[in-house]
Order: sequence, then C-alpha cells, then structure tokens
Amino acid sequence: MSSPTPSFCPMYRIGYSLSPKEVHSFIQNSLLDHAKQRGIDLIEIDPTKPLTQQGPFDCIIHKHYGPDWNNQLQQLSLDHPNVVVIDPPQAIEHLHNRVCMLDVVTSLKIPQGNQTIGVPNQRVLDESENLTDSIEEIGLKFPVIAKPISVDGSAKSHEMFLVFNDNGLKKLKLKKPILMQEFVNHGGVIFKVYVVGDHVKYVKRSSLPDICEETLNSVAEDEGFLLFSKISNLIAKNSEAVGGSSDEVDEYCCEVEKLVEKAEMPPLEFVMELAKGLREAMGLRLFNFDLIRDSRDGHRYFVIDINYFPGYVNMPEYESCFVDFFCDVVQEKRKKNGDGEVELDVKENHHEEEELCE
Repeated sequence: MSSPTPSFCPMYRIGYSLSPKEVHSFIQNSLLDHAKQRGIDLIEIDPTKPLTQQGPFDCIIHKHYGPDWNNQLQQLSLDHPNVVVIDPPQAIEHLHNRVCMLDVVTSLKIPQGNQTIGVPNQRVLDESENLTDSIEEIGLKFPVIAKPISVDGSAKSHEMFLVFNDNGLKKLKLKKPILMQEFVNHGGVIFKVYVVGDHVKYVKRSSLPDICEETLNSVAEDEGFLLFSKISNLIAKNSEAVGGSSDEVDEYCCEVEKLVEKAEMPPLEFVMELAKGLREAMGLRLFNFDLIRDSRDGHRYFVIDINYFPGYVNMPEYESCFVDFFCDVVQEKRKKNGDGEVELDVKENHHEEEELCE
C-alpha cells in the first residue's frame, strides 16, 4: 500500500491585479505550480468588486492605475496595515513621466569600479518652443530620439521617432511637450535588467544599429525621421556596411545576431549595485531598466528607460525568481510580526527547493 500524498495548505496568499494581457503572459501554470510547492497561493483580484470585500491577502502585487484604485489600496492599508502592497502607487507614478524617471539615475551614489553611469543628453520641448532653436540651444547632436513625455501604456505613449536632421524635427507629428534624447551609438546591443526585489537578472538583446556620419548624410532631406516601427528601413540602408546590397535585410540581421552573441555582458557587481541603487532611490521592487554601453568607451554606460512591472515572462527562469521573492516577502513580514514558527517553515521549504534546483 502506497503512502498517502501529504497535503500542504498554502500559508501565504498573494493577490494580483493585472490587465487581462498581463495575466495571460505572467500567470503561467509553471508559476502557479512552483508557488504552490513553496506554500504560496496566487489569487486573482476581481476588478469589478471592491478590494475590501476580497481576500484576505497577505500581499498584493498590481499594475493598475487611477484615483479609484489608489483610493482602494489606501483604504485597504488603513483597514489592514499588515497587508504588503507592492508597489506604492505614488512611487509607480514616478515612472509615468519620461523626464523624471531618469532623474534618479544622475543622483545615484554607488560603487562603480571602472564603470561610469549616466543618462543621454536630453531636453524637454514645451509647447511654446521652436524645435530647431531648442536643439541648437542645448547643443544636442543628430540623430535624436523623440519620445512622448507621458507613459500610460497606450500605443501613443510608445510612439517614438529617430530624427536625423532639422527637416525631420519640423515634420514631427508628436504633440508637445516631447522629450528629445540624444541617440548614443551602443554597438547595436541593449542590456535588459530585470529587478524582482533583491533578485536581479539581465540579458542582452539586439537594438538600433550604430549610425555613422555617412548614414546621416545619406538620409534624404525629405525623410528626416523614422518611426521606430519602421526602423527596418534604416537596417536596409546600413546593410551595405556588412557587404550586402541595400535589400539584403536578412543577411544584415544575421550579422546583428552575431554581434549580440559576441557582446560582453556588463560586470555583475556593477549591475547589481546599479539595480540596488535604483530600487532604493525609487522605492520600487518590481521593474526593469534598459542599459546601453557607449561604443566609444567600453566603461561608459547609460540608462535610457525604466519600466514598472515589465514583461517578466521574457526574463529567464522568472518563475523561480518570483517565488524566491515572494518567500523573501513572507519572511520579512513574519519577522516584523514576530511569527518565528511560520517563518521557519518557509525557510525549510526554501532550502529544499534550492536543493531540487541544483
């Protein structure tokens, strides 16, 4: 007679409030099963019902915005102060503006070794300003990236342009105010750094190719700019640089893949310190940031974008990373409440899981 399968009652309830698209991509069976094995139950929050009528929850993760949702979270925190809300709405809102989102980078005080960190030269253009006059005034160099100021998740907020010359600036259809950010040649490689509490992972991906003076001069005056979604046109123009004709985009893309494969990853200690500095400065635990390395100086890095609760499904082994993070929150909460017995159970379960992963 076989031994009965031991039952395990989830000891920690995490509510999640995400858009249907995010639920579909993030809440995978692999994540749910992994969480269950560690004593964690993930529970979807019903957006049609008041938050105070749902639960109980030990913790809430969310990516919803607006006064009503913020008020519900505030009321929940008043009624149930022990519920951990990840992350505070006011801290998340800081990332809804492309200008202030990068301010935190320039104020970081972190050990950097041989590396330096900063943001590309940029300037906000207000409604009353002339585009070309403002570019000359601040000394920006072409090409520049034109971005909407607001980041609200809409298609418009992700509509960006690579601008090559004055004519391109005049023809821009973006509604002011807009952010003009100087394009930095970075070898066609971008580093996506994912932060989940104290856990950090980063990967390298292909990016916009370097743009030389010849490319700038070859762009017809009647073009002037390219929508990011049509950047393949630029790739085609650059294909001659790798020995192909202008229409051999596939060959060029193959070269880009090789370039990414050969690219050296930034030093781990540097990335960890940078992630920690951003996490503490912003008061956020779930975000990612885009990091590029200056083609002219291999020790010079720039943060060009920060996103709250990004597409974590693109992060390697995101399931185990998140479950480790949830367990960290469990232990933090139990320690705060002085509940040592439950904390010990979670730790033991955590150690068992690590042995299985090895």
